[in-house]
Amino acid sequence: MPRIVFIGAGSLVFTKVLAMDILATPILRESELVLMSRTAEKLSWSRAFVQRVIEDNGLQAAVWATTDRRKALEGADYVITMLGVGGLDAFQKDYELSLKYGVDLCIANDGGPAGVMRAARTIPVMLEIVRDMEELCPGALLLNYVNPMSPVCIAIGRSSSIPFVGLCHGVQTTLGLIAAYLQLNKSEIDFLAAGINHMCWFLKLEKEGQDLYPQLRERFERPEYYLPEKVRGETLRHFGYFMTESSGHLSDYLPYFRKNREALKLYCDQPGFGGESGAAPKNYERGTRLFRSRNYLADESSKLAPRSVEYGSYIIEARETGRPFAFNGNVLNQGSINNLPGGCCVEIPLTADGGGLQAHMVGDLPPQLAALCQTNVNVHLLVVEACLKKNLELLFQAMALDPLTSAVLSLKQIRDLAIELIEAERPYLSHFKGRHLQPRPAIHIPAGTEPVKNPLDPALAVVHHLQSLAKKASGQGSEGRRE
Repeated sequence: MPRIVFIGAGSLVFTKVLAMDILATPILRESELVLMSRTAEKLSWSRAFVQRVIEDNGLQAAVWATTDRRKALEGADYVITMLGVGGLDAFQKDYELSLKYGVDLCIANDGGPAGVMRAARTIPVMLEIVRDMEELCPGALLLNYVNPMSPVCIAIGRSSSIPFVGLCHGVQTTLGLIAAYLQLNKSEIDFLAAGINHMCWFLKLEKEGQDLYPQLRERFERPEYYLPEKVRGETLRHFGYFMTESSGHLSDYLPYFRKNREALKLYCDQPGFGGESGAAPKNYERGTRLFRSRNYLADESSKLAPRSVEYGSYIIEARETGRPFAFNGNVLNQGSINNLPGGCCVEIPLTADGGGLQAHMVGDLPPQLAALCQTNVNVHLLVVEACLKKNLELLFQAMALDPLTSAVLSLKQIRDLAIELIEAERPYLSHFKGRHLQPRPAIHIPAGTEPVKNPLDPALAVVHHLQSLAKKASGQGSEGRRE
């Protein structure tokens, strides 16, 4: 009877999906589910729903809830994290202040200034959780759904010995989209996907040994296929591979699609996660306001259905039964992808079984894909350093290295934005208490200022010498002609 702990169980939709997945798994129907959240009202709604599912289906499982994280973690076998530090208030500030300075984001969750700030709020809390786990349940497996996935996983891997994996649904949902485009069943496609979270790439797409990429590329030359996935389609057309997240996600991570009005109008004009400005914050706001007014779980069916595409229950099942389960997950790079840095977070094929989690070796990504990933890896590594060292200069520098932000703003503008974001979200940044990012005012140059004399650059010295020789030769030529 494994004890499975949900940290962030005030997240009603996610708690419902994962709990029902677990209870729909025969080997897990006697599990003890422990729900933990700081929001007591929503926590009570989640507990009541899960209890109703247990009773209505005649299961032997148990569920209880607590606002005490340490009490929840004691003796856990599995810990599922799905929290959001700062909630709607911080999410809106991330998006609105970025937009004020000209950085237009769609998801505002992992990329851009918003991704840096979410990491700064979240990493310290996640490190508190793993420190509690080391004391209270050192053998437990951490299944992390918390974003920004890559910085969070890097920080955990650097700071703790707790076994963990970061989980996302981009690979399996995008495989469904590809199958639909090619008029195939997902089960017919043999694939390999690898990269980083939210920028993972389908490196291989085959059916019975036949390469499917020519067909997929041909589809994206047709307007009806290109229209709903402009950003991913355009990236495929120019870089050769299809990415495992939505066009809205990818548009936040690259410098090409959201840097000016023309690009936004051309590539990001589709609703929702197709590229709409603020799609995720707006949806989250609508959902939050709805759930504040009523408990929607009270009206949800308790009937157990086939499991969702989320990997969590399948991994737990594999650990409990010893039957292998293959999936894509996020772990530290320990040689799996050769041309990304060791110690960064990579999304790669993994296998779960009774012995734990085994990472598969991928080798090299195509160099153009490694280069696209690396620009985001730079941000991930630096924001983790900022959090571990409590250094706001590093936090600003991570923001300044972000591909989209640096395509839109100057360094001074990025610093001013970072200062405003930090001060606006100060209640959620206790880790940086007493620390402030210092402004760098523009240098005023009075009229008539004479520049200091700099040493002549060696390259310019050569040019000057050649110009001198040319003038001398020209003068001699003129004298010769006059004679």
